[in-house]
Amino acid sequence: MRSHRLAPYIFAAAAALYLLVFTAGPLLNGLWLSFTDAKLLDPTGGEWIGAGNYADLVADSRFAGTLGVTLIYAGATVAGALLLGTAAAVLLDKAFRGRTALRALLTLPWAAPTVAVALIFVWIFNNDNGVLNHASAAAGLGRHGWLTAYALATVTAVSVWKVFPFVLLVVLAALQSVPKELVESARVDGAGPARIFRSVTWPFLVPTLRVVALLMTIWSFRRFEIIWLLTQGGPVDRTTTLVIDVYRQAFLDSDLGRSAATGAVGLILSAIATVAYALAERRAAGKDLA
Repeated sequence: MRSHRLAPYIFAAAAALYLLVFTAGPLLNGLWLSFTDAKLLDPTGGEWIGAGNYADLVADSRFAGTLGVTLIYAGATVAGALLLGTAAAVLLDKAFRGRTALRALLTLPWAAPTVAVALIFVWIFNNDNGVLNHASAAAGLGRHGWLTAYALATVTAVSVWKVFPFVLLVVLAALQSVPKELVESARVDGAGPARIFRSVTWPFLVPTLRVVALLMTIWSFRRFEIIWLLTQGGPVDRTTTLVIDVYRQAFLDSDLGRSAATGAVGLILSAIATVAYALAERRAAGKDLA
């Protein structure tokens, strides 16, 4: 009997040990590195310089641009994925011929390997031999620098295409929780599809969308492969986000200290997003109690 009582604590201890070793440990080590001048070839030999790396970031106008690109990219990606994923979920929630096949088709971007997706889009958007420019030129619209002049918009569009199926699947599951009797009652009362969605369906989706928005925001701050493979942060830092800067500073400039400080800024942004989510949840709970 005693072993049965201890079982939950044993399982919880195993999970806690995993998080401590593989999450908390590297996180604390990264924070410590951000206060040193550690270099890639001598990661343990850095001297303590306090907030020197953070002061350099604040004084660097290039870092301000990187932070702006990060916020624009994350905001546009999250907004686009939520809008497209929710619209697709509402469409697929209705019964029609071919719905199962369409569901499978729309989830392919999420299932496809990120590296393969990025390389395919590099070929599609190639300035000289890309499929899109060939089609644009054939239509009399000329050729465009998709990965140069419109680099940030192109990278954002590819990211939205890659991640919106996650929103689709989660929202589609949330739609199953909407009480059918409420929908039928609203329909009997003469409400149209738009009114039913706004007054009946939407309130059930909002809590789910808040969680999805938080996850998508944090993932956008951390996304590396798509941006790096499409543009490597260029041209002229137009698509350089914090995570791209972290990679460059650590592995190209060999400056682990500054790289860790940049990563800490990304951690702060994720923490701000989490706090905003918690406040939104608290406010919603207060409205429900009122």
